[in-house]
Amino acid sequence: MTYRRLAPLLLLAMAPCRGLAAPPAEEPAAVTLDTVLVSADAEETPIGAGVAAQAADLAPARAATSDAAALLGDLPGVSLYGAGGISSLPVLHGLADDRVRIQVDGMDLMPACPNHMNSALSYIAPERIEAATVFAGITPVSAGGDSLAGTIQVRSPAPEFATTEGATVSHARAGAYYRSNGHAQGYNLGATLATDTVSLSYGESDARADNYTAGKAFKAAGAAAPGRGWLAGDEVGSSAYRGARNRDFGLAVRRAGHLFELDLGEQQVGFEGFPNQRMDMTDNRSRLANLHYTGRYGWGELEARVYRQDVRHAMDMGPDRFSYGFGMPMKTEAATRGAQIKGSVALTGDDLLRVGAELQNYDLDDWWPPVGSAGSMCCEAFWNVRDGRRDRAGLYAEWEARWSPTWVSLLGLRGDRVRADAGTVQGYNTSMGIWTTDAAAFNALARKRTNHNWDLTALARYVPDPAHSYEAGYARKSRSPNLYERYPWSTNAMAALMNNFVGDGNGYVGNPDLKPEVAHTLSASADWHAPAGDGWQLKATAYLTYVDDFIDARRCDSGQCSAANATKTEGFVILQYANQDARLYGIDVAGHRALGRLGGYGEFTLKGALSYVRGENRRTGNDLYHIMPLNAKLTLEQRLGAWTNAVELQSVATKTKVSTVRNEVPTGGYTLVNLRSRCEWKHTSVDLGVDNLFDRYYELPLGGAYVGQGMSMSTATLPWGVTVPGMGRSLYLALNLHF
Repeated sequence: MTYRRLAPLLLLAMAPCRGLAAPPAEEPAAVTLDTVLVSADAEETPIGAGVAAQAADLAPARAATSDAAALLGDLPGVSLYGAGGISSLPVLHGLADDRVRIQVDGMDLMPACPNHMNSALSYIAPERIEAATVFAGITPVSAGGDSLAGTIQVRSPAPEFATTEGATVSHARAGAYYRSNGHAQGYNLGATLATDTVSLSYGESDARADNYTAGKAFKAAGAAAPGRGWLAGDEVGSSAYRGARNRDFGLAVRRAGHLFELDLGEQQVGFEGFPNQRMDMTDNRSRLANLHYTGRYGWGELEARVYRQDVRHAMDMGPDRFSYGFGMPMKTEAATRGAQIKGSVALTGDDLLRVGAELQNYDLDDWWPPVGSAGSMCCEAFWNVRDGRRDRAGLYAEWEARWSPTWVSLLGLRGDRVRADAGTVQGYNTSMGIWTTDAAAFNALARKRTNHNWDLTALARYVPDPAHSYEAGYARKSRSPNLYERYPWSTNAMAALMNNFVGDGNGYVGNPDLKPEVAHTLSASADWHAPAGDGWQLKATAYLTYVDDFIDARRCDSGQCSAANATKTEGFVILQYANQDARLYGIDVAGHRALGRLGGYGEFTLKGALSYVRGENRRTGNDLYHIMPLNAKLTLEQRLGAWTNAVELQSVATKTKVSTVRNEVPTGGYTLVNLRSRCEWKHTSVDLGVDNLFDRYYELPLGGAYVGQGMSMSTATLPWGVTVPGMGRSLYLALNLHF
């Protein structure tokens, strides 16, 4: 691995930061430009603000990743499902993907891919995220709905306005980065022009990377597939991405306590590899429109939003896979339309009432064009989901009451109606039994489903004194199945392998008769902290969740699924979604302590976090899939003038509790050392660091099965038992200018 590209950037970046250990007296020691730091005493933080609280100090994390979800990785209770380089899926307390409600600038965005490659957070670049809030477990009904684990909200910068009537302000920014592992590189730029009533903004970013390398060879070196390029033994096939470009235009108008915002966004990803999927994303185009209103009235606040997203998505064999001579194209088109209105009404005393309504309509077409002039994939389009539709309407009311200076409560009730439907389907041709039998059985079904779900949240906080606070609560949350859990219909192995959004290498068949999941969660937390300031804090949260009708998987035993499929203890299998029951429990601990100033070396702070979660299928006794083992992170941070430096120790235990129905593979424990440094000075910020300092080889506990090269379209042609490894040593440098 060579780091020559870092040298000129490093010299340029370091220039404005030289000699800043003792800055000139006439200028401030540091100017924080991109950091979001939210802190408050426990009694001042609104109840239900989130078990993990708000994301803090995002700027250093942006330099090390192009994946927006990775910015949340330091928060207790949050882990990440491995996927593409810009599309990992966040996990809250062992529950992931659609079980987490994800809002990007208030919009509920839906994946439009049978592998969920275009996840909601993939539609916003890390550089645009100004703040993130995580509600884990006990989620207010005003932030929940159609989810089990909780809610993640990410927000781009609020519009800027001139502070003086008749004045005009303008700002611009530009940044670039380089990361050595995979030669990842990209840029971001933006500009704002505003008066005291009107604000215009534009932002753009681009990211690309080659395949990354692991800490050592984990497979034999050789051709990725017949007729394809060479892959080294430590190179992770199908992990590259390129042409990930985002553009955003914003218009905001404010007047007398009212604010109108219109945001238009466009994204195109030219290619993104997925080492734990059978295919790669060869194109993804998204267009977004988001109209938002907030207003203050004598009775309280009103907020309204309407939005729309249109997605065109394509998959095929990437450069590290066998192409079969003609490829295997897959297409998806989807449209998401949503509307929200909510009001906050101040009641007597300090009580607050929140009421709201939400609508979301989601249309999906998923088809696979025919290939070749003969054979089983000729000569008509294969319809995986045709005329798919999922519509949701919700109402909620939430009462926040302050009974005394020490007691606060939150009580909320929510109802959602979810309607799903899909049209008739067909295989690649209408004469071969491998397609016609399953299609006929599916088409004969009544496919429309309507679910009436309801959620309840009850939460109480007790603050006996300025140094202690305690919270406890109960939540009932519900989620209806998504279209890819209900409607994929073919038991043919090749077709089933295309429907998999958990990255285990197996194939999945839908189940139209799935019931909604219902989760019952009990949670309690204690927060001990310094009575004033942020000298120290220790917070622990324990939780227990029972899920009725949990959507797990069972071995497929009908149609084209073989008898051997039901009993295999090794290798890839075909599964069908099924309602079962589950139990999850765990604990999150996080804290920090200011260690004080050490001579001329600045101020030191010690930060730490620990998380443990256990998940079990109550009906089968099997362990749940993709549960993160015990993990901890310890960081020693130094602040000296304009510099912030940190050394981070990250440890993950051996994973032995695995899902046997999926033939999940155990992973070993590991410890990584990361270094980072940040300099902020006037109009410049520089980030540099090293991830995985000692180039340690490790397997990602949530990385899934490695199927990123070779003949990936079969359950038998790829080696089983190989887990996607983590990234080896990577040096990074980012330079950002603000003027």
